[in-house]
Amino acid sequence: MAKLSDLILLLALMALVGLWLKLNRARELAVSQARAQCHQHGLQLLDESVGLRSVRLRRIDGHRVLERCYAFEVSIDGDDREPGRLWMVGNALTGLSLPTIELQLKEPGKQQPPTQISNVVPLRPRLGNDKQNH
Repeated sequence: MAKLSDLILLLALMALVGLWLKLNRARELAVSQARAQCHQHGLQLLDESVGLRSVRLRRIDGHRVLERCYAFEVSIDGDDREPGRLWMVGNALTGLSLPTIELQLKEPGKQQPPTQISNVVPLRPRLGNDKQNH
């Protein structure tokens, strides 16, 4: 009986190693997809870190498949960090979410649309009330 339990333990260990290798390969594919999408859209992939966020069942063409969601961070201009996500089934990219970039270019002869009013209030240092800060 000890030989059978050892064999089952060995098979379980081999299955875990195989699963880990498969998930590691899938993550490498996600990193390469994220890098390619960032390059295509003019963004910078930060930290080269793409992490598995979730796994869900999804119906595609009448078949149920496992879809993996990976999260990563990108930068638009090098001074910010914005979230990005991509979804994959197998080796195929099935979805992508990147931060939106709104560019308003001046066109000759056209009037610029009015700028939107921001709800952000700029903070300014207090003047004259230095006694309260001490």
